[in-house]
Amino acid sequence: MSNTVLIGQYLETNSLFHRLDPRTKVLSIIVIMLSFLSLESFISYAVATIFVIGIMLLSRIPLHIFGRGLKPILFILMFAFLYQVMFTQGDVIWSWSFIEVTLEGIQNGIRLLWRIILLILLASILTLTTKPLTLAHGLEKLLAPLSRLKVPVEQFSLMIVIAIRFIPTILQELDRILLAQKARGYDISSLPLPKRIFAYIPILIPLLFMIIQRAEQLAFAIDARAYGKGKGRTAYNQLKFQQVDYQVGGIVMMMTMALLLLKIGGV
Repeated sequence: MSNTVLIGQYLETNSLFHRLDPRTKVLSIIVIMLSFLSLESFISYAVATIFVIGIMLLSRIPLHIFGRGLKPILFILMFAFLYQVMFTQGDVIWSWSFIEVTLEGIQNGIRLLWRIILLILLASILTLTTKPLTLAHGLEKLLAPLSRLKVPVEQFSLMIVIAIRFIPTILQELDRILLAQKARGYDISSLPLPKRIFAYIPILIPLLFMIIQRAEQLAFAIDARAYGKGKGRTAYNQLKFQQVDYQVGGIVMMMTMALLLLKIGGV
């Protein structure tokens, strides 16, 4: 299960995106995600999809890894789609009892799923091509102006990166618990779907216990290295924008303007 979640994992392929400054990647991803929230027409979705696929190809990460990473959220995606289909007012094309399926609901559901998948792929590209420490350094530099307002920028950046990095760690602990139960003759995967959902509830207690233990060990490790609050901490590798960073930033801005013009023009 831990290998199916993309967010929080890093994969070295020595691509263009791996060599980019982390600040460029973070800012570009944020700008693109905000522009994707305004997608409406089929053409705009198609342009956004081609752009994301192009980024995936340039990252040199095998496409099957992205497909494998979408499997854990299929249930959530289907739930979101069915919610839009059954609770959106419009032209009814099928009904049964109190359930009504509308054409507008199907369209909204497709748009919602399409947009969520694009956003997840973008977030996955960021973590797959950026090391956690490098990402923390980039966030710290981006949020540096807030330190004048006495905002703990260093702690905030470290907290975000640890939270992202803990996602596959938590799933690894869950895999260990499931394997231990399977060794005792209790296989949750063989249960029907409704019983399988309720079977996960007792697992939450040992899972939370292990997560707390990992958090305490991490806190002790940080204190042992005299990290403290991180104020005034220096880095061996200094971040510096290169020409390729400005080129990528220009491409992102052109993409954002193109999507904005498509929305304004009603295309």
